[in-house]
Amino acid sequence: MMLNKSFLLSFGAFCLFLLIGCAQLETEHPIMSVELSEENLERHIAELASDRYMGRLPMTESEELVLNYLTSELEAIGVEPANNGSFLQEVGLLEVTSKSDDQLTIRGGSEPLTITFGPDYVIYSQLQEDEVRVENAEIVFCGYGVVAPEYGWNDFEGIDMTGKIALVLVNDPGFLLGDDDLFTGEAMTYYGRWTYKYEEAARQGAEGVIIIHEDAAAGYPWAVVERSWSGPKMQLDLPAGTIQRSPLQGWINSEVAARLFEISGLDQEELFNNALSADFTPVPMGLTLSATMHNSFERGTSSNVVGIIPGSERPEEYIVYSTHWDHLGVGAPVDGDSIYNGAVDNATGVAILLEIARAVKNLPEAPARSLVFLFVTAEEQGLLGSSYYANNPLFPTSLTVSNLNVDGIYPFGPTNDFIVMGYDQSELTDWGKKIAETQGRYLVPDQEPEKGFFYRSDQFSFAKVGVPAFYGLGGTDLVDGGHEVGRPLREQYNRERYHRPGDVYDPDTWNIGGIAQDGQLFLRLGVKLAESDDWPEWNDHSEFRAIRTSDLEVGDWR
Repeated sequence: MMLNKSFLLSFGAFCLFLLIGCAQLETEHPIMSVELSEENLERHIAELASDRYMGRLPMTESEELVLNYLTSELEAIGVEPANNGSFLQEVGLLEVTSKSDDQLTIRGGSEPLTITFGPDYVIYSQLQEDEVRVENAEIVFCGYGVVAPEYGWNDFEGIDMTGKIALVLVNDPGFLLGDDDLFTGEAMTYYGRWTYKYEEAARQGAEGVIIIHEDAAAGYPWAVVERSWSGPKMQLDLPAGTIQRSPLQGWINSEVAARLFEISGLDQEELFNNALSADFTPVPMGLTLSATMHNSFERGTSSNVVGIIPGSERPEEYIVYSTHWDHLGVGAPVDGDSIYNGAVDNATGVAILLEIARAVKNLPEAPARSLVFLFVTAEEQGLLGSSYYANNPLFPTSLTVSNLNVDGIYPFGPTNDFIVMGYDQSELTDWGKKIAETQGRYLVPDQEPEKGFFYRSDQFSFAKVGVPAFYGLGGTDLVDGGHEVGRPLREQYNRERYHRPGDVYDPDTWNIGGIAQDGQLFLRLGVKLAESDDWPEWNDHSEFRAIRTSDLEVGDWR
């Protein structure tokens, strides 16, 4: 088709107009001149991470303190209650204390093997039964315990797992293969998460599932497993049988696993290599396990806190900010301190959301779309509060444009880089790049993709129901000192303070500037999304794209 010169000039002018308009949105919108108050951020963090809140464990007296603080702050800011006049969305929780014998004996093979709870293994049951018995269950090595049709992969091919224990490797095959076309290479997929292993084994009808721990593949040392799985665990209080679960769930360390293969007469190295192939088939080990778990239960109610700033033009479309208010409460003492204050994790996220809400309320006019501020409970217990919200949303997921999750912002000062977990998952990364550029920053993928951080915070609950989700934080390229200073600080926190009583607020050493900087990025990103007509999508290869497509079709949202 021939186009005349005047048409081309007109069309070019129109395109230039659009480009200028987009640029003006990014540079002239009132939100672009807003900086979050470091004084207010510091005030929130110091309060919520103080010993008065006793580590913010759900279903304890400290929860009431947290809820009162959040609701009073939201009211003072002018945020509206989101749940029929209330800021609270109740979440029923069931605390399960599952105790087994101090030792287990694995029988069969060349000799019995007796192992000790804690240093060697952890097991528990989530069944709502006072006593759970597993009798002489056959142990079967099931590779990575993955069923992934898109990769032609089935680690349970040809076996009936009824009455059997699945022994599986942590992470997914891509971690060792390094093939980006298979399970996304080193970057962990959901198939690599321990939660998936338990879910799939239950779908297969297994009597139990035991994961072989390995530091690098898991992303954390055995001490984290021992600490996290040895005491009471919370789950959503749902009718028995609502969620399919294997009676026995647990972990063993890699040294014990090696002994199991040794007494079974199987070549561990050969089997582990075989597990990297889609042709792998399950291998009975000739070993049996018996265990009894005694369960006690405590039911209670916790709460998510939810506020909303209604949109000025399209209030029925929503951007949901999320962060978790809970931490680990009071636990095993370390250097004489037993309060797990959770300053970085996650008083920082709570502070940022409160100050984003304040900044938006101070705009001359509310953004076109509604902004929801969701402070969830029980993240540390398995993303329970966000899972409950995602499956019982106050606003339809088909009308939720995006989720922006804030969790665990480091106090080391402003950075040049911003790390995005799930960097290749959705178009939201491109949106984030543009916002980062307005701060003179650059985006980078997760530097430890094998640890699967995208699946370990509350944005994952939204992803599982199809809502495109964005999660990130300042990196290690500090404005003052670069990676040379930033990396050791990050490593020291993760080694000495993460999920320990040492995660405390210290006004003498904390640099709030980086927390304010990350908060500003989330503020600008949320407002930009709220002022747009666009609906960011999951990328083609994302495991969540099909869920979103189905949700939008059912919701008939456009």
